[in-house]
Amino acid sequence: MTASLAGLIEARFGLKSEVGKTLPAEGTVAAMLSRRVCRAYAYKPVPEDLMEVVFAAALSAPSKSDLQQASIVRVVDLAKRQTIQGWLGSMPWIASAPQFMIFCGDNRRTRRIAELRGKPFPNDTLDMFMNAAVDAGIVLQAFLTAAESAGLGCCPISLVRDRARELAQLLELPQWVFPVAGLCVGYPAKTGAISMRLPLAMTVHTDRYDDSGFDGQLDAYDRRREAARPTAPEKQRDAARFGTVEPYGWSEDKARQYAVPHRADFGAFVRAQGFGLA
Repeated sequence: MTASLAGLIEARFGLKSEVGKTLPAEGTVAAMLSRRVCRAYAYKPVPEDLMEVVFAAALSAPSKSDLQQASIVRVVDLAKRQTIQGWLGSMPWIASAPQFMIFCGDNRRTRRIAELRGKPFPNDTLDMFMNAAVDAGIVLQAFLTAAESAGLGCCPISLVRDRARELAQLLELPQWVFPVAGLCVGYPAKTGAISMRLPLAMTVHTDRYDDSGFDGQLDAYDRRREAARPTAPEKQRDAARFGTVEPYGWSEDKARQYAVPHRADFGAFVRAQGFGLA
């Protein structure tokens, strides 16, 4: 067992840490530093009262101007879950997880309230979409923290946005409601791996944005991550197009991932859901 938060930081970032050495590896921060994605679930249902507690905790998260623009659609119907899994390919945990849900940005309530109270709504802007998307993302993270503190494992699935239009039809999402991410939840059947993160030197800036050391920091991160979890040649993305390289590295993988178009129709979907995006 890691004795201090420093050990958890070292495991997460692959770098020696002088901070956290006097702090015990326990509590919420320790859980966040050591969290792992869960894609294999035990054959054990999640009690409904526990789900209600986690939902309540998640929806206690901060919200822009107290507008509360997040909604969660629980997908209980197995046929619907199998349909979603079929759309997304190699993600059997969507159907096998004890719980699966879709976290949505929801600007519909705000607009309905304006209409109900007889007030104008001259705010059909990109900011309205962003407010709702951020609210949903914050609620998703709060759900993860609460669920994992209760011994549950989670797997967020942004890939649901690849089929946003079909998903909206399947779940009858009305105008001004849109999917942000899916989430599988259940008791873990096995312990997942730690995903090494970029160093704070690349992601935390003081007074101004500074990426002057980008190339060297990225190369060092790639080497640390690949040393900890090597990528087998058969796991290299789109090898038929780009070939196989050594070392492979996180940056090579991400460059390949976005070398092809992704969700080019999502903007059109969002506009079809009623957002002006001005």
